[in-house]
Amino acid sequence: MTTNGTQSHPLFGGSFSAVLPPDAIDVSDLREVADNQEVFVHSRTDQSIIIELLEHQDQVPDQDAARYHFDDVAASNEASPEVLSVELVDTEQIALQELSSAWFLSGRQRVAKFAEQARNTVNIHLVLFRLPQYSTDILITFNDPIVISPLSSSSTGAESAQTGGPSANSGQPWTLEHFRTTVQSFQLLEPAVFS
Repeated sequence: MTTNGTQSHPLFGGSFSAVLPPDAIDVSDLREVADNQEVFVHSRTDQSIIIELLEHQDQVPDQDAARYHFDDVAASNEASPEVLSVELVDTEQIALQELSSAWFLSGRQRVAKFAEQARNTVNIHLVLFRLPQYSTDILITFNDPIVISPLSSSSTGAESAQTGGPSANSGQPWTLEHFRTTVQSFQLLEPAVFS
């Protein structure tokens, strides 16, 4: 399934929905994805959007929770993290009404893809929705590689897209505005998902 960037897409078996960026491919059509995740990749770049239902971290104050999850992802990726900014999101601009707070974090990680030695520099933008009444934190992450190591398996496709090769004919890279649209349109349709 490839998206067009204008229609709402069902997530987690229809329990949630969101407008996904154009040319998003559902990774679950290609390989197994954890039950608590929805993963979408750009059809021509190494960009991805990951939506995760995570256990609410009661011990972490709201203002520190986005950084907590960012650091957790960096640790699991064995990445070198750098937080650039964390800010409270105006919930009036968000379709999801059940949240107690929302936080936007921008950061950067130097991370290897799969088991490779080569490290790529990836801008990470994430939004954290806190839903303590459901014991859940929802994390929506936009991974946007900015420097691809020439030794990375990603370098061939990235060079092709940048130099006008076969990958350049379709699928403009996603922007922060595409990510904002996904975040703002994300909504809960079936609260029973938390049961």
